[in-house]
Amino acid sequence: MSEMYEKLRRCLESVRNKTDFVPETALVLGSGLGNYAENICVEATLDYADIEGFPISTVPGHKGRYIFGTIGRMPIVCMQGRIHYYEGYSMEEVVLPIRLMRLMGAKQLFLTNAAGGINPAMKAGDFMMITGQIASFVPSPLRGANDERLGVRFPDMTDLYDVKLQEAIRKASAEHHIPIQEGTYIQLGGPNYETPQEVAMCRILGADAVGMSTACETIAGKHAGMRVCGISCISNLAAGISKTPLSHQEVQETADRVAPLFQELVTASIRNMEELL
Repeated sequence: MSEMYEKLRRCLESVRNKTDFVPETALVLGSGLGNYAENICVEATLDYADIEGFPISTVPGHKGRYIFGTIGRMPIVCMQGRIHYYEGYSMEEVVLPIRLMRLMGAKQLFLTNAAGGINPAMKAGDFMMITGQIASFVPSPLRGANDERLGVRFPDMTDLYDVKLQEAIRKASAEHHIPIQEGTYIQLGGPNYETPQEVAMCRILGADAVGMSTACETIAGKHAGMRVCGISCISNLAAGISKTPLSHQEVQETADRVAPLFQELVTASIRNMEELL
């Protein structure tokens, strides 16, 4: 048994000691969605600190726990607080929570985040459905020996973001009159914000929004056979586009301001995904 798979099995055992809940969808809550539990019929919660060998989130505003419950008929497991590469963890540790949710039973992965807007058509407070990504500037979570129980050695990334899940999000946007843009997300390492020159480079590469998470999680989810979708909250304009210095406070303030709409959009999207069960 590989070291990673053995670690995941120990984590799963810790989870099963608390709950036997089997989720259909895994939801990662980004900034602005920290209080999303209010939308869930909660059956159990589990702090990351109570899971053997589990990495602990150190970012302000990230509570660091799993929530198990349902939205409509959809059984979900929610991550209240994700793990970031810039916190000093290996990329393998960063995606351990995604792989663990797959072992719990989740077949769909719904990722959310706060991101900087690169596309000039975007403004702070907008939502962007992720239709593609660039992850070339951070290590691949699949680097190293591959365990076939976690996924194939060379997974195809052509249709990384599931088309049917995208349709569920578009439908939710239309039904609830919540505007949503679409675009390409790029992940950089952080924790420093990008320079204006790096933002210009990202735009040349075709990115519409930039952040410090998500793309690596998408790769791990796809590798594990999960259907993936994602939404970014454009919390600020990126360096060189914004007229003011960037700060985490600005990111949090914008995310908090649009949180009710973000929560409504995510909930409606998940309800639409029930049709795909």
